[in-house]
Amino acid sequence: MQIKDRTYVISGGASGLGKATAELLVENGASVVILDMSTESGEELVSKLGSTKAFFHETDVSSSSSIASAVKASLEFIKKTGHELGGVIPAAGVSLPAKIVDRNGEMCDMDQFDFVMNINVRGSVDLVRQFCPYWIKRQPEKEVDGGDAERGVIVLVASSAAFDGQPGQVAYSASKGAIASLTLPLTRDLARYGIRVVTIAPSLFESRMTSMMTQKVRDSLLRVMEFPLRPGQAHEFASLVKHSIENKMLNGTVVRLDGGMRMPSKM
Repeated sequence: MQIKDRTYVISGGASGLGKATAELLVENGASVVILDMSTESGEELVSKLGSTKAFFHETDVSSSSSIASAVKASLEFIKKTGHELGGVIPAAGVSLPAKIVDRNGEMCDMDQFDFVMNINVRGSVDLVRQFCPYWIKRQPEKEVDGGDAERGVIVLVASSAAFDGQPGQVAYSASKGAIASLTLPLTRDLARYGIRVVTIAPSLFESRMTSMMTQKVRDSLLRVMEFPLRPGQAHEFASLVKHSIENKMLNGTVVRLDGGMRMPSKM
């Protein structure tokens, strides 16, 4: 899929991995729609990228009505710029660590479990779902090599926790495992429309979420890294998003972005 003169919608796009992705795509000629709960951060990013290339809409991805409002506003921005929808990148995510039962015998809070699942799974699926009716009706991108034309790319965000989750990650691992598992059926649902699906599963990356880790947790993760011996950087995630957009043979797959790291079972 072409990046230049296409629009890419990024939830969680005002900070961390989503922000780095927005910046790289604009650098390569795209327009971006940034969906986030933080109005201050979103508007600051638009100011940096330019209002002709970036648009912000305050969005709660756990709410279907909020997503519907975001989709409507996004399509108005697309009509204004003339840059058709090229991709949807649901990068909004949360983690609320809690063991199923703690050392005092207290059970985990199911409201917190539901919150994580609603943002990470429901929010991702709902965002994709609500763009699809528009997406499948528009003309696909013409291919210069005479191959099959495509309409766009969905880049989902899982985590290494989907495969080797740590103690206290029942909710988070369940949510990211769901994203990994739905990659192939979503691919098969949308293949007839020329829409690809790629999921990226990063390990420890510098982000707003990981900045809240205790030093003990961070040190335990650094000890099991292979190479490089450091957390991933946001621009490294963004570069894989860029490649996923441009490489048509990436479809229906989950790509681990972890430097060979496997999460430890104990801190």
